[in-house]
Amino acid sequence: MILTDIMKYIESEYKVINNTPCEICGGDYEANELEILVINDETYDICQCTCSLCGHEKIFEFPAPFLNEEYLKYKDNIN
Repeated sequence: MILTDIMKYIESEYKVINNTPCEICGGDYEANELEILVINDETYDICQCTCSLCGHEKIFEFPAPFLNEEYLKYKDNIN
C-alpha cells in the first residue's frame, strides 16, 4: 500500500468510530488510546474509546494489512 491508501484506510476507521453511537446513551465516542496488536499472525489497529457523555468504554478492532513485519520490527524506534 502507498501512503495515501494507508491514510484512507485509517480515515475509514475514524468514520466507523464517529458514526457509532454509544450503546448506553447514544453519545459520541472519543479515541483515547491506539495500539497495534498481532493476533493469530494478523495485525490489528486497536482503538480504545470513551463516550463523551456517559464515559462508557468501547474497544474497536480494525484489521491493519498495511502494517507489515518490517514496520513492526522498527516501530519501537520511531518514537
